[in-house]
Amino acid sequence: MKITFLGTGTSMGVPVAGGFRREKTSHDPRNERTRCSVWIQSKGESILIDAGPEFRLQSIQAKLQHLDHLLITHEHMDHVAGLDDLRVFSYINKAPIPVYTYRRCIESIKRRFDYMFGDDKYPGSTSLDLIEVDSPFNLGEIPVTPLPVEHGNLEILGFRVGDFSYLTDVKTIPQKTKELIKGSKVVAMGALRWEPEHPTHQTIPEAVELINELEVPKAYLIHMNGFVDHEPSNRKLPDHIKLAYDQMVIHI
Repeated sequence: MKITFLGTGTSMGVPVAGGFRREKTSHDPRNERTRCSVWIQSKGESILIDAGPEFRLQSIQAKLQHLDHLLITHEHMDHVAGLDDLRVFSYINKAPIPVYTYRRCIESIKRRFDYMFGDDKYPGSTSLDLIEVDSPFNLGEIPVTPLPVEHGNLEILGFRVGDFSYLTDVKTIPQKTKELIKGSKVVAMGALRWEPEHPTHQTIPEAVELINELEVPKAYLIHMNGFVDHEPSNRKLPDHIKLAYDQMVIHI
């Protein structure tokens, strides 16, 4: 399994619009973070988790030229704003792109991207097949397990794809979901900043504590804001936990 972190930044990106607070981190290019998304290639399947505002640029840089499936964690715009840029993949496939998510997210997508659906679908717009999931399923030969987690008071999804678990925008994880994650070889987990505590996102220390509880041997932190400096932060982290960065590639 090949995993490419297309984007690793928080909802506003790093640096934020206007370049504000850019001076808070070093000039390390790994501190330039687009919105969170990950591309998984395994057993002939090309799987995308979330399509944010920079998807077009992310896909060009990663040379992502074929897409079979899209998994969506939740309906916030930093995770779905790139749906319009998927149109070329539905042209190439000559079929709608299968999109797997939960009911509330499906309804939100239909409202906000209404021109893609129904009798009034705009010619040439992205074609999506929205599929509700609430239990394990397969994408080809790859097992996928939805992972319900809490983003503050909002229930959203993470996904376990084979031995890789992906959890962005997490504040708390129910015990049943923890059991579904255990046994993963690698986990990617949201960790907004070192401090202070945040009402809807884990801090880095909270993420480290949870990763250790889950006993996953390797972890990468994602969804960091502009106060997280890549190399100094990595030096503070345990050896089995590191910050991911845009276009980073790992293999399982």
